[in-house]
Amino acid sequence: MTKNKKLNAWIQEMAELTQPDKIVLIDGSDEQIEALRAEACATGEMFKLNQEKLPGCYLHRTAVNDVARVEDRTFICTSKEEDAGPNNHWMAPADCYAKLGKLYKNCNRGKTMYVIPYSMGVVGSEFAKNGIELTDSIYVVLNMIIMTRVGTAVLDAMGEDGDFIKGLHSRANMDENEKYICHFPEDNTIWSINSGYGGNVLLGKKCFALRIASYLGKNEGWMAEHMLILGIETPEGEVKYVAAAFPSACGKTNLAMLIPPELYRNRGYKVWCVGDDIAWIRIGADGRLWAANPENGFFGVAPGTNVKSNPNALASTMQGTIFTNVVHNLDDDTVWWEGLDKNPPKNALNWKGEKWDCTDGSKGAHPNSRFTAPAKNCPCISKEFDNPAGVPLSAIIFGGRRAKTAPLVYQSFDWTHGTFVGSIMASETTAAAAGAVGVVRRDPFAMLPFCGYNMGDYFQHWLDMGKKITNAPKIFNVNWFRLTDDGKFMWPGFGDNFRVLDWILKRCDGKVDAVETEIGYIPKAEDIDLEGLDYEICEGRKFNIDELRSILTVEKDYWLKDFENVKEFYAKFGDKIPAELNKCLEDSIARLSK
Repeated sequence: MTKNKKLNAWIQEMAELTQPDKIVLIDGSDEQIEALRAEACATGEMFKLNQEKLPGCYLHRTAVNDVARVEDRTFICTSKEEDAGPNNHWMAPADCYAKLGKLYKNCNRGKTMYVIPYSMGVVGSEFAKNGIELTDSIYVVLNMIIMTRVGTAVLDAMGEDGDFIKGLHSRANMDENEKYICHFPEDNTIWSINSGYGGNVLLGKKCFALRIASYLGKNEGWMAEHMLILGIETPEGEVKYVAAAFPSACGKTNLAMLIPPELYRNRGYKVWCVGDDIAWIRIGADGRLWAANPENGFFGVAPGTNVKSNPNALASTMQGTIFTNVVHNLDDDTVWWEGLDKNPPKNALNWKGEKWDCTDGSKGAHPNSRFTAPAKNCPCISKEFDNPAGVPLSAIIFGGRRAKTAPLVYQSFDWTHGTFVGSIMASETTAAAAGAVGVVRRDPFAMLPFCGYNMGDYFQHWLDMGKKITNAPKIFNVNWFRLTDDGKFMWPGFGDNFRVLDWILKRCDGKVDAVETEIGYIPKAEDIDLEGLDYEICEGRKFNIDELRSILTVEKDYWLKDFENVKEFYAKFGDKIPAELNKCLEDSIARLSK
């Protein structure tokens, strides 16, 4: 089938296991893509939308019991359990191959097996890694074509003996009790069965780009991170780049496609999106960290995306997009979801394909409904998006949702302390109406569900990388979510977060000073530009420099309580926690206890 003998042998082996009626190689041509779309529509796997209003757009519905990632069915399969770590579910490779082998046996009879050659990163670049996904789903094929770089160019780059990540997927019989997403880092292999949901079956996404790639990065001396990449252009035309990691529900996509406040736009500032979700990072010849987005599209959450919250994301969905589990407006063959606007369709089907009455209180779109959109659609996509060298990082930003503890922004003391800051990342579940602090959920580096090996070793890898970087980016932490005692957001967020990014880059350039505190360097309030900010926290109370000072304070009691929680979290990893991070924790407690 191809020139690569290893690939041919593996395809044959998997075909003998799954017994498809037919095998089709995906070449990425427009003709093949159109034929696949037509076939998917004929079988009901997808629905063609209004091609005048949404050219090239389609709707798909998953099974009602298959609507999200399933962390409890996701496994890292390493020879030693300790190598997977307490952050992962573990299964011995031999046991997993045997268990899933029985499920895969003859599962593709009567079906076509599609062979998808894809590249994570620009084909042939230093950053690029090649993968092959075998699947029985046209939906998966068409999503992978949007999300990655697919086609014969990838096979050409692999050559006759090039390596690749082996991905096997089958919907099989969609038995939710036999659903598995299994990773074999030591074998460069991913197996997924009995699911059709994107996060479980688009194997280039979290499976390869983070779980397998993080393991490769540790062994090869680079980093695979759950980070957005954005560029900030000054009025003089200079562009500086930052990477940022946030747990879910912390505004990551909004920041990746941020539109600066009008004041800054009028001055000539611009923001460019390089990536919204994943960054692969290498040390350049200049000693700086260079980051590239290995993906080619956006796999975004639809509900809440609208012209106010994220106009660039919404614009990205206007053509060539696959919508999953949203409302189907039957009057004009378009789509809708909660939070899009205040005009739900009257004649519509909900995400299950049932007749939907928008007045009965039920949700029309699933809360985790998605859009898969080409990145090139984004109005603010960076001209460096396809740069095979990536972009140089001036700063790395961590964040979380904290009602009281973390200030609006602070800078770490150095790389080691920055690694510590990343390792203690967390968000809270809060009763926002009452401003009550809820359960703290640790998600270090926003990688807890996605690190393909023991997270204690992952922390050590960050420390080891720091020793190799001669011109390291500065590391910061932000918190857009400080609350008043009655549960009101104290910072306006959204586009006004640019004001904090502006300070961060000025800090990287040495243009502003900072105040050294027990947890890091805090801005002087007057160095964050509040001009033009008109945010009402509550009736009769607008945001001003005094409010800013209040969210730049270090709340010692909260921090000391939080560090007790960090101790408990670190304890889960035993002696895998690097000594340097334990020392950072002890030193922080000592400074706060004075």
